[in-house]
Amino acid sequence: MKNKIIAIDGYASTGKSTLSKKLAKYLDYIYIDTGFMYRAITYYALKKNLFIQTNINCSKIENLLNNSSFSVSKKYNSLLFNKKLLGDEVRTIIISEKVSKIAMLKKVRDYMVIQQRALASKENSVVEGRDIGTIVFPDATKKFFLTADQSVRAKRRYKELIINDPDVSYEQILKNVIKRDHEDSNRKLSPLKRAKGSIEIDTTKLTIDQAFDLIISNL
Repeated sequence: MKNKIIAIDGYASTGKSTLSKKLAKYLDYIYIDTGFMYRAITYYALKKNLFIQTNINCSKIENLLNNSSFSVSKKYNSLLFNKKLLGDEVRTIIISEKVSKIAMLKKVRDYMVIQQRALASKENSVVEGRDIGTIVFPDATKKFFLTADQSVRAKRRYKELIINDPDVSYEQILKNVIKRDHEDSNRKLSPLKRAKGSIEIDTTKLTIDQAFDLIISNL
């Protein structure tokens, strides 16, 4: 029998990761965080100095992809990159400012789609990202699209980042949220948009539990 796939797409800091992880645990599905996948590649691209000012060394990015792998850890309810568990190091404002540049590259997106489909082929999955219901799994069992006010999302992100980065400012994060929304929604390859047949949930005024109950009631 074909595996079940729940696609959860949406803008940054709408609660996608928290809700997807919670849902995967509730349903005993595997959790696939595609945003983490792009962040992991961005993190190592930065470590290997593949960003030259605003440009990216595309030939070396391809080599990085060829030597990369993702796997699921049910123990941590997370993905591993090259068998390593990555945490706060891929959630910094620096990564957030660079990840859209990586995500715009066709070679990267093609690689990611192959990886994401391979991961979800093994078990029932909750998959979160920006093009899951439109490109990666257009025939997903259920599709959700999360949105929220930009200022609210920036405040949520600020509360997360200030713990490990006391120098980060709310204004900097709001600017990044607005910039990423524009880049993600207007890129030529797999732009962020609501998938046909998806259920839209605005989390602006919702707690995580309220948003989770809404998702459960629509399964």
